[in-house]
Amino acid sequence: MTNNEIVPGFDDEKDDSLKIRLQKVDSVEGCLVLYLNGYIDTYNSNFFQKRVSKAIEGSNIRLIFNCGGLNYVSSTGIGSFTAFLKAVKPRGGDLVLLEIQPKVYEVFQLLGFSQFFNIKDNLEEAVDFFVKGGQTGSTNVFPKIFQCPICNKKLKAVKAGRFRCSECKTILAIDNAGQVFLG
Repeated sequence: MTNNEIVPGFDDEKDDSLKIRLQKVDSVEGCLVLYLNGYIDTYNSNFFQKRVSKAIEGSNIRLIFNCGGLNYVSSTGIGSFTAFLKAVKPRGGDLVLLEIQPKVYEVFQLLGFSQFFNIKDNLEEAVDFFVKGGQTGSTNVFPKIFQCPICNKKLKAVKAGRFRCSECKTILAIDNAGQVFLG
């Protein structure tokens, strides 16, 4: 199935710096996987926004972005993801990011956005997230064992809040969903 068959007119415009391949998720209504390959920066983020907006207009409000082939995202690119979230949330949708490369994830963290996005390890987890109505599996997030994003020391949080890594002294924050970010 081609992109244009899934979302009419999706491939009317192309940009060699960012290739997007679409895949329908039949088990979830309005769910679409977008395989991103290349990079998103100031120059092509408008192209990226227009393509994804076309998909959202076509009633695809549950978006899964497979970022495995995405090797760079600027702050403008992250702004695009935020715009998509704002577009789908009021319509009962959400978005999930998959397979984010460490250097791309770092940009999300540095800008403080990693806590706003549902980040999953694989497509199965992402689809499962939507099947369960956008709720994460367990409600008992705490106590949570995780690694410090700076020094990789294993840490344990008993509740949401801000604290300091016992090893590298970096200030970290953990939200109610158990997402860890630089505090």
